[in-house]
Amino acid sequence: MPAEPSPALRSLHRALADPLRIRLLEALWGKPRSARELADLEGVPAERLYYHLGQMEQAQLVRIAEYRPLPGGKVERVYAATTVEPPGDEATPEDLSRFLGAVLQATRADITSACLAREAGEDRRMRVHRVALRLTAAQRDQLEAHLLRLLDEAQHDQGDDGTWTRVLVTMVDLQDRNEPPGPVRK
Repeated sequence: MPAEPSPALRSLHRALADPLRIRLLEALWGKPRSARELADLEGVPAERLYYHLGQMEQAQLVRIAEYRPLPGGKVERVYAATTVEPPGDEATPEDLSRFLGAVLQATRADITSACLAREAGEDRRMRVHRVALRLTAAQRDQLEAHLLRLLDEAQHDQGDDGTWTRVLVTMVDLQDRNEPPGPVRK
């Protein structure tokens, strides 16, 4: 019988199960925004987003960063993304499966959206690569460090220019590694 996932992971899985919520989260990774600003980005009424933002807040994916004053004495909430990490070493295989399922569902939605946009004449670029490599522990560590450095540089060089691009990198040993592990990286 599979182990029951923790309540925090169940909440996270539910929150990531909707492609709209993932797009909202990505917009908030760029900078804090109000529901009205998010609605303008998504082309939907702001009222439609409050439920989703509430679910994301409950899953601790977003937080209220500030209350912005509006004309007439009203205020609006400004949401910011919180740091979300994939399930760690304590996660069960079921927890990891649910998390990866949500990520893959969102990626499938991204690819479908990009394909439909290209059919409509938009310039959407997409690359999907899948390869199996024979790597020593040192080579694997070097490849991972290089990829993480490139991603970190790109993430820190973000301005208002450019196009939001999702990058998904997975490195999984396909068999038992018969050599000592490389240094543990934090």
